[in-house]
Amino acid sequence: MAKSVDDLASSDSPGSPDTADLVRREEQVFGDNPLEVRESDHYTHEYVGGFVEKWDDLIDWKKRYESEGTFFIDQLKARGVRSVLDAATGTGFHSVRLLEEGFETVSADGSPQMLAKAFSNGLTYGGHILRVVNADWRWLNRDVHGEYDAIVCLGNSFTHLFSERDRRKALAEFYAMLKHDGVLIVDQRNYDSILDSGFSSKHTYYYAGEDVSAEPDYVDEGLARFKYTFPDKSEFYLNMYPLRKNYVRRLMREVGFQRIDTYGDFQETYHDAEPDFFIHVAEKRYRPDEELADVYSNAVHTARDYYNSEDADNFYYHVWGGNDIHVGLYRGEGEEIDAASRRTVERMAGKVEITPETRILDIGSGYGGAARYLAATYGCKVSCLNLSEVENARNVEFNREAGLDELIEVKDGSFEDIPFQDNAFDIVWSQDAILHSGDRERVLEEVTRVLRPGGSFLFTDPMAADHARKKDLGPILDRLHLDSMGSPGFYRRELARLGLQSVDFDDLSEYLPVHYGRVLEVLEAKEGELASKISEDYRARMKVGLRNWVEAGQAGSLAWGIIHARA
Repeated sequence: MAKSVDDLASSDSPGSPDTADLVRREEQVFGDNPLEVRESDHYTHEYVGGFVEKWDDLIDWKKRYESEGTFFIDQLKARGVRSVLDAATGTGFHSVRLLEEGFETVSADGSPQMLAKAFSNGLTYGGHILRVVNADWRWLNRDVHGEYDAIVCLGNSFTHLFSERDRRKALAEFYAMLKHDGVLIVDQRNYDSILDSGFSSKHTYYYAGEDVSAEPDYVDEGLARFKYTFPDKSEFYLNMYPLRKNYVRRLMREVGFQRIDTYGDFQETYHDAEPDFFIHVAEKRYRPDEELADVYSNAVHTARDYYNSEDADNFYYHVWGGNDIHVGLYRGEGEEIDAASRRTVERMAGKVEITPETRILDIGSGYGGAARYLAATYGCKVSCLNLSEVENARNVEFNREAGLDELIEVKDGSFEDIPFQDNAFDIVWSQDAILHSGDRERVLEEVTRVLRPGGSFLFTDPMAADHARKKDLGPILDRLHLDSMGSPGFYRRELARLGLQSVDFDDLSEYLPVHYGRVLEVLEAKEGELASKISEDYRARMKVGLRNWVEAGQAGSLAWGIIHARA
């Protein structure tokens, strides 16, 4: 049964007897082996009175206010939010902020110790009487009543849930309590960076208190045990699950949230290794297929803006060949780019059986060169999905000129939200496009969804070699505004996870530096005639970028080839 304010504090005084009862316990209990404590319910035993009383020293409300700015307030006001459920109230920092900004706020938490402290803090900071409810997220609709415009779950709190079953249930409860156009905001530590590169912290945004520390005591893929040290030498611990960023995004999508924007330390643009914290802003509002362009991820938006630019369009049209804009297979020095690129298409097509009845989806289709080859050669129908409206317009024009417009359809859209029904295609095809996604797992899930049983997924993608070090790829990643690239091992692992069988990799990595070197040669040879079409700044940056590709490819840091997976 939900606990009311009266249950938590019988008077306005923070030191009232009932409050004292709640904060009396001082010792944390983790048993004989703390590293084995991996249970969603254990956090209630971790937030003991002594820890709760020191929590605000760790946060430092003033510094938290300054570092956070108006980020959360702006997100809520931009969506017309009035009512908010603060689902992880803690000691009340965000509840007080929300009340100060005029939001109707209910404060919930699974720890009665935290709620007692939050209630007294509300009185201390502005004389606010918090509407507090002791509630477990897994039974949120039982313990908290009503619908809300927004739910916020902040302070790295979602990380207390150790089982996927619990995480799914909590997200489903959040989804159910939101109004039809509501928004959920969840934050988390950057566990990707901690797991992959070790712990570092700017000690700026979340835990900014002086002379305190919050650092990992132990980390593996299933546990992040943090130690909190205070000036009086007292130490406390929290056992948490190290959530990876894209895993959380995937769970949110599967529960029903469509648009999910992920920020790093309150910034829209960042490299994944940089932020201390990620903030996921997930919208419940349902968008039909024709509105899916509105839910592009930040990485896809970046790629879309790039390929829609006049400079990029002219470069790929006049330098890269303007038909097949992907990596080619070269038979000799000085071979034309379009001939080598067409050879890649032919080699890919030779790996599958194609008839006039075959339905093919080309994701990231560019100017549609592969679609025209497939339709003209086999008489099959091809659907082109591409994020650049500029490239799509050229695609439609070329199809009409070739008399293939009845066999080829062209759609604006992202491969992170493919606007086609399940089991719609015999073959999903892609050439050198998936690297532009900031959520490649999501792309592969969408591909698997639209691929019929027994169908084939056939694609190429510039990849990091399995043994490559991230620092060796830095110039390429910076140029593409990406934090990572896929690798042969990544694609094998993820495709197997999704149930695709017989994942074959036709390793053609030797052609990658050859191709980028050939593009560089053509760009330099045509610079005089391109001056009026492509800006000098774009040409200069492109030459640097192409040289980076050549150098990394020759050093063995990159991989490329044809991957064929069967459903």
